[in-house]
Amino acid sequence: MEASPRWALPLLFAGQAQKEIFHNEALILIDAMLHGRVESADIGEVPGDPAIGQCWIVAEAAGGTWTGKDGHIACWSEGGWRFIAPREGTRMQVSDRNHAMIHDGSQWRDEAMRPDGVYVEGQKVLGVRQPAISSPAGGTVIDDEARMAVAAILTTLRQHGIIDM
Repeated sequence: MEASPRWALPLLFAGQAQKEIFHNEALILIDAMLHGRVESADIGEVPGDPAIGQCWIVAEAAGGTWTGKDGHIACWSEGGWRFIAPREGTRMQVSDRNHAMIHDGSQWRDEAMRPDGVYVEGQKVLGVRQPAISSPAGGTVIDDEARMAVAAILTTLRQHGIIDM
């Protein structure tokens, strides 16, 4: 075996010359994946002046040096571009989306928990927290009070995105 089974990190062999090259290559790949963060997942053209350590998820139909690397994680290093094929469960924080994406084994998907709410199959089902519903108080007819309370609950559930308008 020449590489680790999950991330294809180069392995060292007894008597191998220039072991530091293989070791350093493994460290570069680990550095890119550990608590992963990418600039974007929507760029198909190689950035003009990337900083060392910056990474991107290569968009579909990418060109230039990224041709054929769709969906890979592209990381700029002192030695040029390094490409990492994602595995199921790979998670990357995406800077320009302000949330993470997770690889499902075949493609990247937006994470369900985002700063603006919770999403299921791309549909927002829970939004920003709304004010509490007031408890029914006063009223002379209990039926009117009950209807107002139910109406307030329904309004709040709709505002939260839990039920449809």
